[in-house]
Amino acid sequence: MQTSAGRRRFLAALAATGAAGLMGPTNSRAQGERLETTSVRLAKITGTCIAPQYLAEELLRLEGFTDVRYILFEAGLGQSKAIARGDVDFSLNFAAPLVIPIDAGEPISIIGGVHTGCFELFGREGIRSIADLKGKTVGVQGLGASPHVFLAAMAAHVGLDPLKDINWITSPKIAPKELFAEGRIDAFLGFPPEPQELRARKIGRVIVNSAIDRPWSQYYCCMLAGNREFVRRNPVATKAVLRAILKATDLCASEPDRVAKRMVDGGFTQRYDYALQALKEIPYTKWRDYDPEDTIRFYSLRLGEVGMVKSSPQKIIAQGTDWRFWRELKKELKT
Repeated sequence: MQTSAGRRRFLAALAATGAAGLMGPTNSRAQGERLETTSVRLAKITGTCIAPQYLAEELLRLEGFTDVRYILFEAGLGQSKAIARGDVDFSLNFAAPLVIPIDAGEPISIIGGVHTGCFELFGREGIRSIADLKGKTVGVQGLGASPHVFLAAMAAHVGLDPLKDINWITSPKIAPKELFAEGRIDAFLGFPPEPQELRARKIGRVIVNSAIDRPWSQYYCCMLAGNREFVRRNPVATKAVLRAILKATDLCASEPDRVAKRMVDGGFTQRYDYALQALKEIPYTKWRDYDPEDTIRFYSLRLGEVGMVKSSPQKIIAQGTDWRFWRELKKELKT
């Protein structure tokens, strides 16, 4: 994380561009409302798409949080488990890996949608669609990891059986991206900055870009989820966290160059050029355009088709979501 001096420089830079108007501290809270807690823990993972979570540190302090901590966890189901156990209070995570533990009864509350598509499916020559993955090798970090869950849902959507029709390849030593680059697998689903790197290296071809290709572009990719007990006991603090994340999302759209530099300086990513490209490509401006409940319903149905969840979408929505804060802030943060 940045030093206090680094945070001050970053806020000063934002103020100089006029972006600090997005960051008004506590004046958006009702008169007399106080945070029930001034401590909040967020997950830290590799990846560019959840930039709002990292940028939010300064915004959370302006909201009144004095103890803001980032705790390292594995992306995907690892984040979800950390939220459920109470090891972290909140994290941005991909929608599908949140649905699975909620179906299993884990105490997770999804409280808002943050941005739409950021993943891209790469294939070797001759693979032009998801349906062409039948009988092919696809690399994932592990079964149950976010790329596996997403791609299984995508395969089911076009009529494939991901258990029988796809040969999933995992390696404890070599990342799927490198297996793909070396020609040892046929396809790979990547999250920023991986797609930016592969395109720069001119490796493979993009089969699906979830930022522009339907139906994936019509649903949230990353959503903010919290520990259910934290959300229940701390509604003012919960709304403040979501407010900070959504303001940070707007800053990712309006100030991508400064946000990319912040991420590199803070140790959240290594390459400024890849981070900047990803921030410009991810549709951060669209968080107001979609209904987060539609996203949970969509992925609940897709994951149900492949047997990854058993509950109905209605049950998952009822026991694992709380949209009141998101709906209030959508009105409050109108542009």
